[in-house]
This record gives sequence, C-alpha cells and structure tokens, in this order.
Amino acid sequence: MKKKCIIFLMLFACLVLYANAQQTPETKRPNVILIYSDDQGWADLGAYGAKDLYTPTLDSLAYSGVRFTQFYAAAPVCSPSRASVLTGRFPQRAGLADNASSEMGGDGMPGNQYTLGELFKDAGYATGHIGKWHVGYSPETMPNAQGFDYSFGFMGGCIDNYSHFFYWNGPNRHDLWRNGEEIYAPGKYFPDLMVEEASAFMERNKEKPFFLYFAINVPHYPLQGEEKWLDFYKNEGVPSPRDKYAAFVSTMDEKVGLLLQHLKTLGLDENTIVVFQADQGFSEEERSFGGGGSAGIYRGSKFSLFEGGVRVPAFISWPGKIDRNQVRDQLAANIDWFPTLAAYCDIHLPKRKIDGKSLVKVIAQEKEPSPHDTFYWKSGGTKERPQWAVRQGEWKLLHNPGQAKTDEMDGNGLFLVNIANDPGEKNNLSEKHPAVVKKLKDLYEKWEVEVEMQ
Repeated sequence: MKKKCIIFLMLFACLVLYANAQQTPETKRPNVILIYSDDQGWADLGAYGAKDLYTPTLDSLAYSGVRFTQFYAAAPVCSPSRASVLTGRFPQRAGLADNASSEMGGDGMPGNQYTLGELFKDAGYATGHIGKWHVGYSPETMPNAQGFDYSFGFMGGCIDNYSHFFYWNGPNRHDLWRNGEEIYAPGKYFPDLMVEEASAFMERNKEKPFFLYFAINVPHYPLQGEEKWLDFYKNEGVPSPRDKYAAFVSTMDEKVGLLLQHLKTLGLDENTIVVFQADQGFSEEERSFGGGGSAGIYRGSKFSLFEGGVRVPAFISWPGKIDRNQVRDQLAANIDWFPTLAAYCDIHLPKRKIDGKSLVKVIAQEKEPSPHDTFYWKSGGTKERPQWAVRQGEWKLLHNPGQAKTDEMDGNGLFLVNIANDPGEKNNLSEKHPAVVKKLKDLYEKWEVEVEMQ
C-alpha cells in the first residue's frame, strides 16, 4: 500500500511538472504595462499629427495596435485622472475630484477604493508602480497600500528631476520613495531611474505575469529634457516654449524605447499588453513657460473641459492578439482600461460599481459602437459656478467652461456645441437648440446625484 502511494505521488509530481512545462508564453496570462504620460497634448505625437516632434518609439507603438481619436480623460487635472484610471470610476465616485495633497500625510483617494493594483494582485499578478503617484500621501493611500507589491517614485504632484524635491512652493520638500521608505539619489535623472527600476521589476518577475503602472512624469513641468534633445530642437529652429516641451517629449519617447527594449530582451514582448495614454491636456501654466504643447484643432488645455483639456492620445498594443495599425473613432475613456484589461487577462471584476466599459469589442471591430451612450465631467470652477460637461452623441454641453470668454456663454453659463460640425468648439448653439440643452442638463443633474454614491 505504501509503495502504491509513493508511485501515485511520483506520478502526480510528474504531471505537475509537465503542466508547468507547457506554460509557454502563448498560454501564460499576458503581462500588462500601462504607460501614463503627464500633461501631454492630444496632437503631441507624430502618430497624432505632430510634424515638429521626433517620437519614433511611441509612433511605432501606436501603429503596432489600435489608436483612438476620441479618447478622453475623466478629468482635466492630474489626481482625478489618475484616480479614475486606477479605479475604473468617475473621480467623484473614486473619492478624488480634485488634486491630492503633495504634503506627507495629506488627503488623497480613500484607501477603501479598489485599484488596478489590487485587481491584478488578487488575480496572482506581480504588481509594480514606477513614477508619479499623486493620489495619496499617507500610509493608507500610498501605492503599497493600494495593491502594488513594489513602488518607486514620488508621491506629490511634481519634482525636480535631478534633486527630487517638490517643484511648486516652499519649504523645499524631498519626495522620492521606494516601498514607503524615503530614499536619496541626488543628481540622478528621474526618467533614467524609472527605466532602471521598471526593468529590474520586470527581470524579477519574468517567470510570472506582472502588471506595471509606468506613470512617467513627462512632459509635466519642470521641462527638463536631456541636453541632446534641447540642442536638437534648438538646431531645428523650434521656437520657445515649444522647443523645451518638445525636448522633454522626445526624452520620454527615448526612455519608453529603453523600457520596451528591455521587455524584448527578456523575451516578454510577444505576451505583453502595452497601453499608452496621457493623463489630460498640456499645461499653459507659468512653470511651463505658458505653453509648448498642442491639441491640434481642439480648443483648451489642462484644467479646461473643452476638448483640448480632456481629449488625449491613447493606444493599445498586443502582438498577435490586436490587429496592427488600426484607428478607432468611437468615444472611449481612461475609466475603460479597468474592465478592458480585466477582460483580456480573464480576471473577474469586483462586485462594486465600475463606470468604465470594456473596449474589447471596439478594439476588435471598427464598426462596433461606443459602449458609452453619454459621458460626464465635473472639475473645477467655483461652488457657485462649477465647471461641468456632458456629451451625448455629437452634442456636448458645457457649464462655465474654463478658458471661455464670459460673452461666449449664455445667461445661464452654458455652452452647447456639436463636436462633429464644430470640433474647435467655437460656436455656442445653446440658444438655437433649447431642447437639446434641457435634455443634456437633465441628464447631467441626474448623474451628479448618482455618482456621489459609492
């Protein structure tokens, strides 16, 4: 009897070893890399029409899969955009409708929110955050408490890329962390540190599926592109501040290229889903020399709910699984990556409200309709005059839109536009189409009440 048990156990062990041996890259669950750029204009890649930017890596990545032309961030500012992509929820439902604190111990997204880190970790993935966080600066809201096994980067809104001190106001505060412990690397260029840390994370986890949130802080100010790129655009005669912005964008492109090359060196590129998206539109703040980015034909920039503030470059690549060089014009949004990636990786969604919709069918079929009948934003303004917008079909209604002139809005602070006929949002049609205004306003007011429900 004992001999039979031993034989049985040996056979069982052999079967397990055989099964493991059959886990080829084709059958292993895919890795996922989500690259989230910072303050990048919709038109600021060659693949999106830029003629004066050198971005071969990101252009190649865009052409290797599906790129979207009507892709939106759920907010035109950093923290709410990040909270929404991490949770698949509108920022209001995610509990972070405005920028998180950049001071240690400050407010951020509530720790009870369920993030992409937790989704993948619960499914057996190794999870890593590299780069900018800016959704919480307390132990319960920092990356390691939000589902990430490994975290390296800064917790506030922006840093100097060489000293790693907060780049906003005083007193000077150092902001560089590894797994919740403050570390120091004075003089080391932060984008290079990101590539080193991300490459090491992939190396450590090459035998198991991993999810990597690569939240690169580029081209957010300070515009500290590498010297060779500053010289390149100077020699090209690109005027200021576009030259400084362009140098930082090309720096980002090169760093992403190094990351993807390491992925290929590890033999993981064929079984890795790579998503790229900007967090919102480009900045026209003083710290960005008043601009430098471009939304092409679209009006507005960061902070505004005009198209240039929320329409962003976005694409997804997965060799052999997603067709190459495809364009999708359907409305989609950053909250959609949560259910989309879950579907691709065969992960069950949590039993809680998710506002995002899976894009798997849209990515597969050019004629598949958008999963969103209506989309909503609420961001900025004042208590008396909040900035909000709602889009249904080609109609978009804005209230108190940032960067609009007072005489452009009607007496109720409303601005109605038909995006198909007027993509530059130049003409207010609110007085010509009162029925459309009423319909969209009613939809927004109903949503505003519902979205506060957790």
